[in-house]
Amino acid sequence: MKMQSRICDIFGIRYPVFQGGMAWVSTAELAAAVSNAGGLGIIAAGNAPADWVAEQVAKCRTMTDKPFGVNVMLMSPYVDEVMEVLVRERVPVVATGAGNPGKYIPALKAVGTKIVPVVPSVALAKKMEKDGADAVVAEGTESGGHVGELTTMALVPQVVDAVSIPVLAAGGIADARGVVAAFALGAEGVQIGTRFLCSTECTAHENYKQAIVAAKDRDAVVTGRSTGHPVRCLKNKLTREYDRMEKEGASIEEIEKLGAGGLRNATVEGDTQMGSMMAGQISGMIADIKPCQQIMEELLDGVSGVLAGIQERLDA
Repeated sequence: MKMQSRICDIFGIRYPVFQGGMAWVSTAELAAAVSNAGGLGIIAAGNAPADWVAEQVAKCRTMTDKPFGVNVMLMSPYVDEVMEVLVRERVPVVATGAGNPGKYIPALKAVGTKIVPVVPSVALAKKMEKDGADAVVAEGTESGGHVGELTTMALVPQVVDAVSIPVLAAGGIADARGVVAAFALGAEGVQIGTRFLCSTECTAHENYKQAIVAAKDRDAVVTGRSTGHPVRCLKNKLTREYDRMEKEGASIEEIEKLGAGGLRNATVEGDTQMGSMMAGQISGMIADIKPCQQIMEELLDGVSGVLAGIQERLDA
């Protein structure tokens, strides 16, 4: 099905679908595959140094001639150096998370880069529009990784009503039903993470992918609320230890020490017990691992059927 919105026009992509920037997961390989499939692939800078980000950008450009982006976590100790690389390389799109990118926006816009902050609240969405963002991603708590409190269904329409720039919905979207729901809430695009993690092009360890495929509806849980930086990931020995320590009143330092290196353990080493397998609540909906092109086609080809089903139920 042909789907067009302002998102396609602004970012020069065929479909209004962004791939989420997942640290240790969203490498050049995944970003290029999603971009080649018609969406916007995004490399995740995470806490990586600027040299690694530069290498990933160069690699992505050898794998696709389509637009792509880089997600920058603003809490990274290398954020200033990473932003310098992205300005120098004139990366088409920069997405940001975990903070306010306002001070970097002028330099990025000066080289033609589009800026798309991920926001968990109406207040930050309005601030980002004022500062010159081209769009925002309203991400609900259903998503994997670092999460806010508001659900996608509650957050997206409030952000849509508060800003005039396009809004992409994220969190809890895995198939055509989620895409239709996002547009019904007023979004003009979607950002999808966990479903693309379970793609053949994703370089994450096979154990991690298979854990998502095997997950049930209640297996994606939130830990770390006491630290002020809650994270959603699949239940395992690590999450149970987090839960125990938080209930016993462990210090933030002790809790953060427990999780150090956890995401790498899951993504690179395939440790499904003490690795942090960040994943969204839609994990229970994912039953296979397939190419990004097929994922994209199923997302969009299913939209017509979902809409027809809605009309049929309304007419009944």
